[in-house]
Amino acid sequence: MPPIDPALVEDPYPFQQHMGARITGWSEGYARFELPMEGFLMNRYGILHGGVHSVMADTCMGYCGCYTGDLANRKLAMTLNLSVNFLSQPKGKVLIAEGRQTGGGAKTFFAEALISDDLGTEIARATGVFRVRAAS
Repeated sequence: MPPIDPALVEDPYPFQQHMGARITGWSEGYARFELPMEGFLMNRYGILHGGVHSVMADTCMGYCGCYTGDLANRKLAMTLNLSVNFLSQPKGKVLIAEGRQTGGGAKTFFAEALISDDLGTEIARATGVFRVRAAS
């Protein structure tokens, strides 16, 4: 994975910032986000809350279909469908979400995500359908 061009890194929106997620890779049809697993992200059993996996999958898949290579020409995506399959518990300290565009057209695209940790444990897989919207 090539490093992300620093000129293309957008400031995290407030929810991303609150969670601690940051974009670490972005290119045509691909996006990667990382999230340190902090105590406030855990559920009542002390394991990462399933909603965190879902947010990370949704975010990286949305970004993977919106790469333009030009911050002045932004594309945004709105989630139409999201499906997450939970496979195992994380063992590491950082959650990694990688999204890849798998198809679509000018206004709608399909994507898949792999959620893993920094030790390589496969945590979840997701698929989604997204609608491209103009940046306002």
